[in-house]
Amino acid sequence: MTHYLMTVHGPAEMNEFGSYGSKEEMEEAFAATGAFNDRLKAEGYWVFAGGPAPASTATVVDGRGDKPLMTDGPYLETKEVIGGFWVIDAPDIDVALSLAAEGSKACRGKVEVRPFDGLA
Repeated sequence: MTHYLMTVHGPAEMNEFGSYGSKEEMEEAFAATGAFNDRLKAEGYWVFAGGPAPASTATVVDGRGDKPLMTDGPYLETKEVIGGFWVIDAPDIDVALSLAAEGSKACRGKVEVRPFDGLA
């Protein structure tokens, strides 16, 4: 089996309900995502998942020089950021893509799928 990273992309600008239009829509998406997470666990695909704090809380560390340089904020300024992610263990890319489609529907966002390169 191969590990795949499934990242959820969404707008960098959030409202009081994240990227959702209303509290109800947010709660429905959270419930659907929770059910999807439960399925991943029950079927043995689950490795890890999470949702990072807003990009504005990031610190970029550049340790290439004599002393590390630390800068507040995200490395890139973009209109979209990673809003959440899953690491799954799937037998092949077709299963990973199928699970990503279900995750996308549950969380109501685009999901990018990338295999880990196995060099760890």
